[in-house]
Amino acid sequence: MRLLFAALAVGALLAPAAPAAAFCGFYVAKADAKLFNDASKVVMVRDADRTVITMVNDYVGDPKDFAMVIPTPVVLKREQIHIGRAADVSHLDAYTAPRMVEYFDSNPCRPHVLYDAAPAPTTGATQLRKEKAATRSRGVTIEAQYTVGEYDILILSAKESDGLQLWLDENGYKTPPAAKPILASYIAQGMKFFVAKVNLEAKAKAGGEFLRPLQIAFNSPKFMLPIRLGTANARGKQDLLLFTLTRTGRVETANYRTAKIPSDLEVPLFVQKEFGKFYKALFSRAVSKESGRAVFTEYAWDMGWCDPCAADPLSNDQLRRLGVFWVAKGGRSRRGVDVFVTRLHVRYDAKTFPEDLRLTETGDRKNFQGRYITRHHYKGDLACAAGDAYRRRLAQRWEREARQLATLTGWDVAEIRAKMAASGQDLKLLPKEKPWWEQLWD
Repeated sequence: MRLLFAALAVGALLAPAAPAAAFCGFYVAKADAKLFNDASKVVMVRDADRTVITMVNDYVGDPKDFAMVIPTPVVLKREQIHIGRAADVSHLDAYTAPRMVEYFDSNPCRPHVLYDAAPAPTTGATQLRKEKAATRSRGVTIEAQYTVGEYDILILSAKESDGLQLWLDENGYKTPPAAKPILASYIAQGMKFFVAKVNLEAKAKAGGEFLRPLQIAFNSPKFMLPIRLGTANARGKQDLLLFTLTRTGRVETANYRTAKIPSDLEVPLFVQKEFGKFYKALFSRAVSKESGRAVFTEYAWDMGWCDPCAADPLSNDQLRRLGVFWVAKGGRSRRGVDVFVTRLHVRYDAKTFPEDLRLTETGDRKNFQGRYITRHHYKGDLACAAGDAYRRRLAQRWEREARQLATLTGWDVAEIRAKMAASGQDLKLLPKEKPWWEQLWD
């Protein structure tokens, strides 16, 4: 059996709103988790010391080869483990994803009124196995054993890593050598281990192609997400999308730099058709500039509204299914709902992220989103003094867009200019100016 050490690293080690200008614009594309190969998704609901974690298993392969080992701060009871809905997490992913919007220039030859941006509102249990005695001989204790949905779950404690690793190997969980010191550090902290396999009979009854998300709920003063086990058998760097839902405000990491993804930047029109390629390049470039050691905020917003919306806000029932126990049942989320969502994106390996993520809630409720703007130029008659000035500004704007895109992505600026011209961003393609005498008698 191949051991899948939760790259999504769940079971956390558990360890007055300011006004903002409305963005408006027309939403045209988003960059959700599908852009990143093998990206793991975790949703953490946090209120005081109460935590609910939803783990989305992106495992592909024979269900009998699936296994997950996750450090947890307490021995979980059966009622603290639940099966979630992948669709709720996918909706949250779509709602918070970096997005592209488009604007359209007005006729520069026609006087127009400037409007100020509107301010945003403030606002199982199965019987223990016969080998239990052998388990104890390894210094490993089966604290509890359950079947939940299609999963067989054990809660283990251990005295030392050699015994735990040997027990895992003997029971079909093939642990990589790099896991030993990581397991030892968790044992030293008194952590328990949430171990899950697929119950093939239950999976056959449940049907479906994919494994459903596992959810756990517990109390712990520690707010942390253990990611180190996910590096023990990783083939390279991994992407983790962490969605947090709190009452207070934005969540950030306490032991790593939390940086905002570059945002609110104008890019050439052709990027609309290449938005996925663009965002992957932008994110990789941002990671590189931080030497691979930063966690990036891609979205931070009061749940219940968005501007522009990459997906509808989650309903109260969806939020409750993800663990937001303080919202009322039924109805859709509205402005003023007491839930703040933060989307964090980290690309990590054992070298760049040698520690688990220690998280902290802040009181910052300022809205932020990864947003990229395309602006369509006016293609009508420019026969006026303002039209001449508009042409000059347009040439400067397009050059700025080309250079900005090259900086964000590392793409060749000459190739960018060529693509811009091919997509219509070329002054030669604009309507020619009328002779002055034709303008005289218009």
